[in-house]
Amino acid sequence: MEALKILLAKGRIYESVYSLLNDVGISLYLPDRTYFPITNQKDLAFQVVKPQITSALLAQNKADVGFSGKDWVYENGVENKVVEIMDLGFDPVRIVAAIPETVDYKKLIKGEITVATEYQNLTKKWIKENKIKGEVFRTWGTSEGFVQDSKDALAQVLIDNTSTGSSLKANRLKIVDTLMESSTRMYASKEAMKDPAKKQKIMELKMLFETVLNARSRVMLEMNVSEKDFDKLIKGIPSMKSPTVSTLFGGNGYAVKIAVEKSEVPTLLPKLHSLGATDIVEYGLRKVLM
Repeated sequence: MEALKILLAKGRIYESVYSLLNDVGISLYLPDRTYFPITNQKDLAFQVVKPQITSALLAQNKADVGFSGKDWVYENGVENKVVEIMDLGFDPVRIVAAIPETVDYKKLIKGEITVATEYQNLTKKWIKENKIKGEVFRTWGTSEGFVQDSKDALAQVLIDNTSTGSSLKANRLKIVDTLMESSTRMYASKEAMKDPAKKQKIMELKMLFETVLNARSRVMLEMNVSEKDFDKLIKGIPSMKSPTVSTLFGGNGYAVKIAVEKSEVPTLLPKLHSLGATDIVEYGLRKVLM
């Protein structure tokens, strides 16, 4: 099989996916002034591109796999021309419509408006669906400054992505509608998924990513328990499947291991202690294959 061609988007997506690949065991080194990272995997070939065009290139079968925000897949209109392999959950954002805090939204959309945005196609669709008389003002990057409660403002509505909404609040803008939710996802070209060898490799990568993501959300807890408290402890603890139990040297009790969600730990540790667990140790996991 020829090397699987993988597109890595610049910016936040690159950093998140780079870390994921590294945890999987796939190393990348990007020499200065180049766009082709060097990797330790002979069957993988990487290229760095702008996040806005990743999905468009996949739709044109210019690569086999790419990592893109769902928002740019829909902005490029290729949601039916690429295959979503998995949602990595990185950089979750909402694509929202926002206006100045002092403006009445219902009154505003009765007139003609200009929308400042990077998302031309999503915005045109929003304007049409809401039956608004509006035109699109294409921005490149920071867009909040174009939307003000002023007759001299270049636009009256902003459509942009937001994670916390803090930037909008800092610019005295309020959210009036949510167009969609987005996060970083792994996509493949349809042609790659028709090739048995490439499809197998893509699904193997998916499995490896899942093992790392599973591990990131879990920890291992190891503890000792006396024989008299053993049954009570076992009945009261969660685990992915069932706990691992071994007899302590000398037969003075048991050692118990459980894998649990990180979010459970703050409430679980006091509970374990109350059930008779002692010498509780928490440690991280590298990979978890469910």
